[in-house]
Amino acid sequence: MKPAARAFWLRSPGEGEIRDVTLPAPREDEVLVRSLYSGVSRGTETLVFRGGVPENQHSVMRAPFQQGDFPAPVKYGYLSVGLVEEGPAALKGRTVFCLYPHQTRYVVPASAVTVVPDDVPAARAVLAGTVETAVNALWDAAPLIGDRIAVVGGGMVGSSVAALLARFPGVRVQLVDADPARATTAEALGVDFASPADALGDCDLVVHASATEQGLTRSLELLRAEGTVVELSWYGDRRVALPLGEAFHSRRLTIRSSQVGTVSPARASRGYGDRLALALKLLADPALDALVTGESAFEELPKVMPQLASGEIAALCHRVRYDKSA
Repeated sequence: MKPAARAFWLRSPGEGEIRDVTLPAPREDEVLVRSLYSGVSRGTETLVFRGGVPENQHSVMRAPFQQGDFPAPVKYGYLSVGLVEEGPAALKGRTVFCLYPHQTRYVVPASAVTVVPDDVPAARAVLAGTVETAVNALWDAAPLIGDRIAVVGGGMVGSSVAALLARFPGVRVQLVDADPARATTAEALGVDFASPADALGDCDLVVHASATEQGLTRSLELLRAEGTVVELSWYGDRRVALPLGEAFHSRRLTIRSSQVGTVSPARASRGYGDRLALALKLLADPALDALVTGESAFEELPKVMPQLASGEIAALCHRVRYDKSA
C-alpha cells in the first residue's frame, strides 16, 4: 500500500482544512520524511491565509513544494523538520529540514533536504528558514564593527536579525517595537530594547521588519546622515506612504530591499544550500528558543491559523507538532 499522509490546505481565504494525501513510493534519489515539527511563518503565512498576495506576485511568492495557486485552494508553507524513514543510506534515520508545507509525511528529492546538526534540537530547527532570512539580510546590510544599529520590528524575522547582530563585536544593537512584551524576547537574545519613541538615533544602519508604514518612517528618523535602512518587510497588497520630502534627500538616506528568495549579491557564490546550512549551524544557540512562543498539534491548524492571522494568538514562531504515530 502507498503510505498515507494528511496535509493542511487553505480552502478559501480565511478558511483552512486538513486533507488526506496518497504518497508515491520514493524513488532511488528520493526520501520519505515523517514530520516531527513545522513552523508557521507568521508574517508571510498569515498574509497568504488572508488572501493578501498581490496577483502580480503570485509566481514570485510560490513556495518550493506548494500545491494549488493563490489565493486558494493552496497548500503553502516552508518550515518543516522531520525524520527520513526511507531513502539513501546517508540520510535514512537522520533529522532533516525541508522547505515543505504542513504535512504529516512527504516524498521529496534527497537534494531538497538538509541534515540538521546533532547539536540542534529538531524542535528548534523549525527556525532555520527565518534565521536564513536573517543571514541573507546581514549579507545585504554588511554591518561593520562598532556600528550603531536598530532593528525596528520585534517579530520573528526582526528578532532573528537582532540575535545574530548581538554576536558582532563592538556594535550597539537595539530591538525596537511598539509591544512592550517584546522586551522579554530582547533580553533572552542579549540585546537592548526600546519603544519607538525611546529608540536611540544616529544609527549607521536600521533593519526594518515591522511591516508597518509607521515603523519604516521611524526607521528613517533613526538614521544618521547617509545611513541605510534595509527593508525586510513584506507588505503584500498594501501601499505604504513615506516622508521622502523633508530631510530624506538633504541627509542622503538610503532604503534598500532584502528578500530571501535570492541569495544576496554580496555572497552569490555561496548558494542556497550553503546559506541554509549556515542558518542551521547558527541554531545551536539555545537563546534562539525565545523565538518560539506558541505550539499546537497539527490537527488544530484549521482552528489556530485564523487566530494567528487575527492576532488573537500573538506568536513569533508558532510551532506545529506531529503525532509520532501519524
